[in-house]
Parts: sequence; structure tokens; C-alpha cells
Amino acid sequence: MLRLLNLELQKLLLNRASKVLIFISFILPFTVLILSSIKINFFGLFTLELGELGIFNFPIIWHITTFFASQFKFFFAIVVVSMIGNEYSNKTIKQNLIDGLSKKEFILSKFYTIVFFSLIATLLIGVATLCIGLYYSSYTELSIIFRETNFLLAYFVKLVGFFSLCLCLAMLVKRSAFALGALFVLYIVEWIIFGVMAWQTGTETAEKIQGFFPLKSMYNLIKQPFQRVMITKFPDKTEMMYDYAVHSSDIIIVLVWTAIFVFLSHKLLMKRDL
Repeated sequence: MLRLLNLELQKLLLNRASKVLIFISFILPFTVLILSSIKINFFGLFTLELGELGIFNFPIIWHITTFFASQFKFFFAIVVVSMIGNEYSNKTIKQNLIDGLSKKEFILSKFYTIVFFSLIATLLIGVATLCIGLYYSSYTELSIIFRETNFLLAYFVKLVGFFSLCLCLAMLVKRSAFALGALFVLYIVEWIIFGVMAWQTGTETAEKIQGFFPLKSMYNLIKQPFQRVMITKFPDKTEMMYDYAVHSSDIIIVLVWTAIFVFLSHKLLMKRDL
């Protein structure tokens, strides 16, 4: 595993564009640190500091930061599809196979890289969240501080699943731009299918089925936290209640999709004439 990972890292670090995108992928989520320190002055009458609104209290901060950080996953998605696009355009995939790398090892090297960078991103956002929370949160009990760290697990699984999808699409179309375009098309197709199902079976049934779709299942891992923030401010508004928890069923669904994407990537490579 380490040999395959090291091989892929060397390729990425020798590519200037990949290095820049990887750097951006790791740095942008830390803008949550900037967000926590923003102060808004209302015409000199009073100053509003986001960090003082309670949104960075434990345990809700784990929900907020992981959701915020996951919005920047598209930068590393470009790296993932470029890993495949460059292999085909530079003919390095054929050279790797000639040098003794099996097709299975080739796909595994890409997947190990995905897991590696997803793990690093998760650790970084975990450290950033802990630092922000310890500074702003009014809760210091360990049981509260670490109560919802399962959002970190959801964040990691979400990244691995999403990047595995990007890997599969890149293997399918070979071109980076087309792979990203296919990702957008998949998003549209999922909502078209949902609309048809909602029309035929009703919204409630359609939403349950939609939870098994690739992109929707990944979104369900970390739902939007804005409504939750409003609930903390207006606890008597029971109509605002919603299920924001991380469920093991959602994690399992995404892990199954991840396995499918990696399997399909391998099958596409096995059947392709290089």
C-alpha cells in the first residue's frame, strides 16, 4: 500500500497545478477561522462578532465546520480527475503497466491517495474546530466537547465517497473537464428522477428513495446546520425541528457506493484497450 501511495504522491507533487490545487484544498477550509473572527460594525451603533453568537459552541461547532469545509471538496475533485486525465494524455498509464504495475494496483494507488488526502483534510478540520471551540465555547466539559465528533467521521466518509465517484467518472470519460461535467449531469439527473418519483409516488416516498442516490446520500451525511442554529435561538419554534444527526445507515450507503465506484473504475480499466 505504501509503495503505491508513494508512487502516486510523487506524480502529484511533480505537477505544479496539482500542488497548487492540493494546497488550496487544505487551506480553504481554514477560512472558518477567519469566519469565527469576523466583526460587523453596524453604522457605529454596535459591533456584531460571529464568534459571540454561540454558533461556535460545543457540540454544534463540529456540525458547522464540517459542513462548511465540505463545500470546498471540489478543488481536490479537480486533482482526482486530473490524476486520470493526465495519465491518459501523458501516456503514463501505459508506461506504468509496462513497468510492471497491474491494473488493479493502478486503481488502488488512486484510491489510497484519495483516502490519504481525505484523512489529512479530516485531521486538519478536526484540529481547527477544536481550537475555535476551545476559544469561543462556553462549555468546557469533555463529554460536551467531544459529543458530536462523529461529524468528523461523516466528513471523512463523504470525502472518500465523493472523490471515488470522481475517480470513476474520470475513468469513464478520460478527460478532466468532461468528468466534472458528468458530475454536474449526475446531479441534475438525480433531481429529475426525484421529481418524477415525487409526481408518481408522493414526496415522502420519493425522499426515502432519493436517500439512496450517490450525491444525495453523501449530502445526507452532513445536513445544513443553519436551521439548527435558528433552533438554538428560538427553541419554542417546534416547526423548525429537523433530523440533523449523523446516521450509521447513511454512512453504510456511502461506503457501499464507494466500493461500487472503485469496482467500476477497475472494471473500466480492465476492459479498456490502452
